[in-house]
Amino acid sequence: MNPYVLSTLLMGLGLGTTITFASSHWLLAWMGLEINTLAILPLMAHHHHPRAVEATTKYFLAQATAAAVLLFASTTNAWLTGQWEIQQMTHPLSVTLITAALALKVGLAPMHTWLPEVLQGLDLTTGLILSTWQKLAPFALLLQIQPSNSTTLILLGLTSTLVGGWGGLNQTQLRKILAYSSIAHLGWMILILQFSPTLTLLTLLTYFVMTLSAFLTFKLNKATTINSLATSWAKTPMLTALTPLVLLSLGGLPPLTGFMPKWLILQELTKQDLMPIATLAALTALLSLYFYLRLSYTMTLTMSPNNLAGTTPWRLPHTQHSLPLATTTTMTILLLPLTPTITTLLTL
Repeated sequence: MNPYVLSTLLMGLGLGTTITFASSHWLLAWMGLEINTLAILPLMAHHHHPRAVEATTKYFLAQATAAAVLLFASTTNAWLTGQWEIQQMTHPLSVTLITAALALKVGLAPMHTWLPEVLQGLDLTTGLILSTWQKLAPFALLLQIQPSNSTTLILLGLTSTLVGGWGGLNQTQLRKILAYSSIAHLGWMILILQFSPTLTLLTLLTYFVMTLSAFLTFKLNKATTINSLATSWAKTPMLTALTPLVLLSLGGLPPLTGFMPKWLILQELTKQDLMPIATLAALTALLSLYFYLRLSYTMTLTMSPNNLAGTTPWRLPHTQHSLPLATTTTMTILLLPLTPTITTLLTL
């Protein structure tokens, strides 16, 4: 892609998210989300592969539907209450509709079905943008309206953690596994949103760091299936030794960074007298942990076939910068002891 076109599209992505962040009016927030969607579509389709075009079309339809529902809900709220302010979202019908629209935008279960299919059709770099940056604007709106409909949010959260764990169990494609991982993490964030928005923000940030590390690792190894991970030990032995720690951190295993948000969320749910929900959430995390363990096992304890297709990738040099990968991997593994500092900084 032409570097000028690429930089324009990336600036469009940044502009869309920034407009949504800065807006207090629903029309401005909707415009930011639309700019965001339109800027990523050419990035998704630039490979001209049928899978990429299909993924782009599915993504466009899902996002356009969500944007239409959001616009309808905000107009309904203005009609019923006379308010266009995001903070003045008071009518239960409008709040429920907007929560559903934003859930469709980020890919929360049961409105998640587009996400694995779309991510599977993209290259790892665009998939990374879709899994991280594209979640920021809808979450900014969810944090601002803080929906008071607690049952809806808890159901969305529990369904997402369950679907995210269950859906990834039988997958062989890494991008689909990462999509289900994303759904499960989003479920944890939504579960705690009404009780502690700060904790939702912390979970979102740690999810970004861990996902960035996982995507960059797979991109360095040019791996898109579980089997192709088996060749990584010959190419990057040190990274192969660290990757299981990154994956287990995504699964939320102590003493890694990924344990921090899960631990704090379970603690907060227990404080709110929601022990059954905390227990269910913890059990669904075990489902996710299984497929992360499966990836770790394939990467470190299996040998790849010694044929031409299997050995060629070892010889190919990579052009990826190692600093982002080194930084995110270190943060993914070692941030748990800094929990008190991080929580203090977020509550300032």
